[in-house]
Amino acid sequence: MKKELHPESYRTVIFRDINADVSWLGRSCAKTRDSDTFEDGNEYPLIKLEISSESHPFFTGKMQFVDTAGRIDKFNKKFGKSRFAKKLGEEEAPATEA
Repeated sequence: MKKELHPESYRTVIFRDINADVSWLGRSCAKTRDSDTFEDGNEYPLIKLEISSESHPFFTGKMQFVDTAGRIDKFNKKFGKSRFAKKLGEEEAPATEA
């Protein structure tokens, strides 16, 4: 086995999802400047996360929709005069009876 393979600073840290305000203990060797007290009363280094399984829409089931209308308008401005867009428009138009 190779010596000095793992860093010596592998330690218990607090991971905190700042969007969901949820914290848990884990182990990491990531460097951090912050520290905080956990529920057990001990102080640990703090690693702040922007997203985790507690706040990710896939895991929570709460999907956030972005400005889809703006995206559609942008697409139509860019490709509205193309041959492909005209074919789609012709297929979607209902046939009129005379």
